[in-house]
Amino acid sequence: MREPNEQQEVRLKKLDQLRERGVDPYPPRSCRTHTAAEVVRQLDELSGSTVTVAGRLWSRRDMGRTVFADLVDGSGKIQLLFRVNTAGPEVMDFLKSYLDLGDIVQVTGSPMRSRTGEPTVDARELVLLAKALNPLPDKWHGLEDVEKRYRQRYLDLMVNPEVREVFLKRARTVSEMRRYLDERGFVEVETPVLQTLYGGASARPFTTYHNALNQELYLRIATELYLKRLLVGGLERVYEIGKDFRNEGTSTKHNPEFTMMELYQSYADYNDIMDLVEDLVAHIAREVNGGLVVRFRDHEVDLTPPWPRRPLREVIREVTGVDYGAHPDAGSLARAVAKAGIEARPGATRGELIDELLDNTEPHLIQPVFLLDYPIELSPFAKRKPDDPGAVERFEAFAGGIEIANAFTELNDPVEQSARFRRQVADREAGSEESAPYDEDFVNALMYGMPPTGGLGLGMDRLVMLLTDSPSIRDVILFPHMRTRASEE
Repeated sequence: MREPNEQQEVRLKKLDQLRERGVDPYPPRSCRTHTAAEVVRQLDELSGSTVTVAGRLWSRRDMGRTVFADLVDGSGKIQLLFRVNTAGPEVMDFLKSYLDLGDIVQVTGSPMRSRTGEPTVDARELVLLAKALNPLPDKWHGLEDVEKRYRQRYLDLMVNPEVREVFLKRARTVSEMRRYLDERGFVEVETPVLQTLYGGASARPFTTYHNALNQELYLRIATELYLKRLLVGGLERVYEIGKDFRNEGTSTKHNPEFTMMELYQSYADYNDIMDLVEDLVAHIAREVNGGLVVRFRDHEVDLTPPWPRRPLREVIREVTGVDYGAHPDAGSLARAVAKAGIEARPGATRGELIDELLDNTEPHLIQPVFLLDYPIELSPFAKRKPDDPGAVERFEAFAGGIEIANAFTELNDPVEQSARFRRQVADREAGSEESAPYDEDFVNALMYGMPPTGGLGLGMDRLVMLLTDSPSIRDVILFPHMRTRASEE
């Protein structure tokens, strides 16, 4: 503990006094019989009986021989009434002398309605379950310092009910996704987080070291290549919901540690996966939000299927004025991008330039839409279009101006996959830090034969952003990455 401040000193003194009286300020168990919500919901039938509730002492109104207080637990709030003639002088003295707002207590008494009709527990017994040494925030009705909310999420959850609701919706989103996929024959699996070779996306990895094996390892940037190995082994429908890690900057859409759902379906293509995505998202929206229209960033977003399916090239041209198909080399495209007033990294590859054009297009894609048929430079694991060898069968799904899903008809030709790995290696040697290394074992797996396959990566964090009208990815990650402050170093 750091040197206590004045308020902490007062509470520490009470802590010592409690122990001197033989009171354990942190007893090992509670005897709660009902939550606050259960008492409120069943008030009439519980009237006259005895209940025990437990939670945080949230407010207190002292009227001398009577004290009203609010108790808050994970289900909601219930009013407490302490009266000398009911609780007795010892309970009243304990409440007034030793308890502070924020303490976690257990109260036994009879449910009733106050004179104003508010559900109330008429207290007879009071037990301290955990003494709070830190006071509640000054504005206990709402923690407004955004950085403090992210750094001390426990306070954010404590004082902002709407934040708790966001994370309850996140939990329901994950649960509904699992239920949807399980009911359709997908098998949930787990693949390595620590990998000897990273791949499956264009990103820089986090690197670590295994001392016992004397070997460099990487935190995975995607689950793709391991999941597709399982299809080679005969599992025809697999999915994984898990953490990926990418050594990149933070923004309203990016966190170095994030949650993805990836699935792969044998004997399917990207058209089948589009059908699945729009149906899956609609299902989750109905179950979690109760409807298919969500409010996000001042827009009404209608998730009702079917979603439009439009060529990537066409949509980028409409928004930016640049037709990347008319510029077959990086130099020509770089000049067109610059003429459109869009900044790009000097020396960027043609694929990176197209990606920059897409980044500028994305904010305009408010209503759900699938953008189809990406350039091969952007998609090293997707199958070529039979009628357009410069493009691949890939789509990304957008809604609310953000990308929420990415999918391919998966490349299953080991010779072609090997050639694309070599191009990635060449790009890396030319300075592209996000190009993937050559994965010889994955190519070897493909040489045993992988069925025609549709694959999908869906960003769980971004989907929850959309469903909860959260403007930043940090609002839907319980403990987002934050730069270490000088005081923490």
